[in-house]
Amino acid sequence: MSVNIEDIKKIKELTGVGLTDAKKALEEANGNFDKALEDMRKKGLTKAEKRSLKETGEGIIDAYIHDGRIGAIVELGCETDFVAKLDDFKTLAHQIAMQVASMDPIFISDADVPEDERAEKQKEFLTATKEDASFSKKPKEIQDKIIDGQVAKYYEDKILINQTFILDDSVTVGQLIKNNMAKLSENVQVKKFSRIEIGSEFATLAIAKKVETPSED
Repeated sequence: MSVNIEDIKKIKELTGVGLTDAKKALEEANGNFDKALEDMRKKGLTKAEKRSLKETGEGIIDAYIHDGRIGAIVELGCETDFVAKLDDFKTLAHQIAMQVASMDPIFISDADVPEDERAEKQKEFLTATKEDASFSKKPKEIQDKIIDGQVAKYYEDKILINQTFILDDSVTVGQLIKNNMAKLSENVQVKKFSRIEIGSEFATLAIAKKVETPSED
């Protein structure tokens, strides 16, 4: 079927795929732009998940200062020096620095939350629900899900990649990074960030735990 050339260009621009793939996506979606874009993004994110296993030995450090009172510095990693020099990558690093300055996360990802801290938080929520008669009547597996949900909600605003992106509330920071991974065709990871504010007692420092890349053997 015939598809709109402008829609093809828009799909290409938004997803980073070639014109042929963009056209094919629109044809498979019977010309429905929104469906074609969603399908392409899903495919892109699937590829991004695989890329996340690759080493990020290159990258840049970016900083953001707000009103001379709040500062954030971020190390954003990628696979190659070529991508590190691209404007899209630099923009992403700056946006994440802005996110850190604005939203004051404590951890980069769920994996960076210490297990003993998470377990202690689960105990706190469990203790708080003991007086709830309706909770105590629920099956153990349901209770566990409720507690896990409360803990996840507690850490939602404290974990960088789980936070809603300040410049687009339709995506999280994690989704923003994955979208850029699909666009840049490389693994992209926040390696470290630090935040300092006038009058605060200490600076926030977060470093991602090193995840070993599986052997290709």
